[in-house]
Amino acid sequence: MSKIKIFALGGLNENGKNMYVVNVDNEIFVFDAGLKYDNDINLGIDYIIPNFDYLIKNRKKIKGIFLTHGHDGNMGAVPDILDKIPEVPIYGTKLTLDILKKDLDKKMLNIAKLNEIKIHSKIKFGKNMIFSIGVTHSIPDAVCYVLYTPDGAIVYTGDFTFDSTMLGRYKTDIGKLAYVGKQGVLCLMCESFYADKAGHTSPQNRVSDFIKEVLNKSENRIIATIFPAHFYRIQEIFNEVSQTHRKIVIMGKSLQESINSAIKDEYLTIDQDKIGTLSDLESKNAIILISDEKEKPFANLERIIKGFDKYISIKDTDTIFITEPSYPGIEKRLAVIMDEIAMLGADAICLSNKKHLLHHASREDLMLMINLMNPKYFMPVKGEYRNQYANAEIAEQLGIPKENIILKLNGDVFEIIDGVNTNTTERIETDEILIDGNNGGDIGNLVLKDREMLGENGIVIISCTLDKKTKEILGGPEILTRGFIYVKESQDLLTQTKELSKEVIEESIDYNSKKVDYTKIKNDIRDTLGKFFYKETESKPMIITVIQEV
Repeated sequence: MSKIKIFALGGLNENGKNMYVVNVDNEIFVFDAGLKYDNDINLGIDYIIPNFDYLIKNRKKIKGIFLTHGHDGNMGAVPDILDKIPEVPIYGTKLTLDILKKDLDKKMLNIAKLNEIKIHSKIKFGKNMIFSIGVTHSIPDAVCYVLYTPDGAIVYTGDFTFDSTMLGRYKTDIGKLAYVGKQGVLCLMCESFYADKAGHTSPQNRVSDFIKEVLNKSENRIIATIFPAHFYRIQEIFNEVSQTHRKIVIMGKSLQESINSAIKDEYLTIDQDKIGTLSDLESKNAIILISDEKEKPFANLERIIKGFDKYISIKDTDTIFITEPSYPGIEKRLAVIMDEIAMLGADAICLSNKKHLLHHASREDLMLMINLMNPKYFMPVKGEYRNQYANAEIAEQLGIPKENIILKLNGDVFEIIDGVNTNTTERIETDEILIDGNNGGDIGNLVLKDREMLGENGIVIISCTLDKKTKEILGGPEILTRGFIYVKESQDLLTQTKELSKEVIEESIDYNSKKVDYTKIKNDIRDTLGKFFYKETESKPMIITVIQEV
């Protein structure tokens, strides 16, 4: 009999940043280690990852990080984790690890313990065992994990949907899922992203007919945006283009390398004759593929729209095709992009997020998974809390007792001892780490607040020069502002600022002892000018004081 603790360091009540921890008698299994992008307030933040101090403190107990597939929301935090705890083993399928390797520098790649797993393989860890099952997602080699414990199986679905048309490396092995369910599932940790959507996701995840319609209606050049990691969408585009006389031009070294590598490893089946070159860019029969990175949505497309791309400029005869439906946090940006395209006279087409869905489980898919697993405990994961709640309602509708449905937030511990829920109130401390790629570490909330203040109110720098011996003012105070006021129209305000600053400086100088309290000067100037600026402008700029002696 075992003592099991299940909790999330990220991924609950949010989209992305997925990281789920299962502690079985002090043996720690981590499922996924993802990041998320801040698309609303991107104050220099490249991405956000979960705070993994818990893993650092318990590094010797970690049996491995088990990645379900190669999307950033599920594996994007791994390089940051390996930077702190390089000895932790990483498990994933071949494609998942190949994508991960591109994100690791040479030094880290040499020391990282990357373990390739085969789908439907078993890995033993003493009395516990990990078993992987292939599931259907928008990228090949996606898996769900089954952790066998002495008290029963704990199943983490990862991202999945049921679609009988997706075969080969996209196929869900329903037989294996049913077999696990018959053996007895203690807890099912099931994704919730589309729990509020009725019916099956399939066939709304497939857009071949829509792509064909776009190709038939567009007589001229098409510029299409794609997510490089959504292999199935890339395959759909090539399948439909192969039936036309058009050629596809792949723009960007990273996208070219990604597609060429996938072709080599047979994750994509593509007619090489359909791949064009830069000489085809101006052809009316060209399909130009550009990557759409989630870190900076539509950045490559916007560069073309603004006229900054040295190879492509948009013509009024072009059709711009956004090949992925919008997702939470990107709707406003998409609307702006569509307007900018319209102003250039080109046609803009995007997938509707109501008619077209990503490869995630909708209500009927979730019902099928729950029925196959028949778990004792059900824990909704992956998604906003409203999605988790909708997922819980589905489970209750299927007969799982309400007290056995576990709704948690990041850090809340679900504890099972000898197969029974203890209803513990234990909580693991969780937080977010804000990563600025230029710094390579957590920039912290204080830096973020400074950036926000600079962006909203600007900065004022007060500089003054004192005589080193007499402490008398030799120069200044001089006022430098950026992003605060329009200087030419605010001379009176600047004059008053100088006078106030001079008064504060002189009051803080003890001419008898020839001493100056520089800390007091900086604090008094900040307080005095802060109140003055807010009274005059209702703004609170950052105020920096520089005092020097000569």
